[in-house]
Amino acid sequence: MQITKASPITSKETSMEIDVTEDQIKAWENGQLIQDAMPNLSDDEREFIMTGFTPSEWDEMYGDE
Repeated sequence: MQITKASPITSKETSMEIDVTEDQIKAWENGQLIQDAMPNLSDDEREFIMTGFTPSEWDEMYGDE
């Protein structure tokens, strides 16, 4: 599924193709923990869905911590 989010830093819209279903998105929106609703996704993919941060933005902010 194509997910488009605006960066909370730059407001630039970025899209990612993520292997997630509408049912998984709805489960998360209805209160299920994202890691339980979407266990097949990477941390980076889940972060993008939750916040709009891309992996490169995350690295710029926090480095390799």
